[in-house]
Amino acid sequence: MEELRKDEELRRALAEELIPEVLRNRELRKVMLLALSREMATKEDIDALRKATKEDIEALRKATKEDIEALRKATKEDMEKLEAELKSYVDARVIELKSYIDTRLDSINERISDLYGIVKASLVAIVITLASTILVPLILRILS
Repeated sequence: MEELRKDEELRRALAEELIPEVLRNRELRKVMLLALSREMATKEDIDALRKATKEDIEALRKATKEDIEALRKATKEDMEKLEAELKSYVDARVIELKSYIDTRLDSINERISDLYGIVKASLVAIVITLASTILVPLILRILS
């Protein structure tokens, strides 16, 4: 037996010699077929495997659907949070811009008001100069 365990070639040669003998003997064939049938998958085995596979697929589909739903929900929440942050940022920038524009407009209005006063004074001076230029010779003619 030790020699058979060590020598693969010897085992193969012995099997080739024994197989024809086993196939001729009805009892040995029966023992061999029973041993083989224990190793073969039956229709019930295949049905059980099919059922288990189907259940695994359904469980995976359900888990995937739940994961996708959780991911969708988390993404939606993140988008809403980002939208709120962006809106807050834009609102703050708009307020800053409005304040800047209001300050600039007040400055421009003040300059326009100053310019209006200068133009008004200049017009009064021009009118007085024109009047004195025209009136002085007239008055001098009338008095002469």
